[in-house]
Amino acid sequence: MCVLSDTVIIGIGNPLCGDDGVGIALLEALEGRVDADLVDAGTSAMQVVHALAGRHRAILLDCARMGLPFGTLRRFTPEEVANGTSLPRLSLHEGDLLAFLALARNLGAAPEEIILFGIEPASLEPAMHLSSILVAQMGDYLTAIIAEAKAPFHSI
Repeated sequence: MCVLSDTVIIGIGNPLCGDDGVGIALLEALEGRVDADLVDAGTSAMQVVHALAGRHRAILLDCARMGLPFGTLRRFTPEEVANGTSLPRLSLHEGDLLAFLALARNLGAAPEEIILFGIEPASLEPAMHLSSILVAQMGDYLTAIIAEAKAPFHSI
């Protein structure tokens, strides 16, 4: 029997499209540094739904077009994105992720706490590496994500 951690950290993105792979790169860098299950969802929003089931907290890592300076990291909840209180013009894979999070909630499979970390991409052109802007800030991204993973769980 597989025992699931209460917390799952999900990396989202395509590592063949430059900064779109930042969620996957962060996930790889978190290996062994957090007490959470790590899931590479690639570009499959349905994989995200499956990874959420049975969890109390989920932390999702993705690039996001937010109209901010390249490399900016923002923490927000799905509700902040959906009602526009967090960031204008936010794009998390054109909204598909939010639709799948809503589906997980409707199915009773969503965790009580969902946190999204979005990073403003500098380039989404075909490339098998992140832009130098994002690479230079990886340590800061990891510090923020690890702090979130270690924070006490806030039950609703």
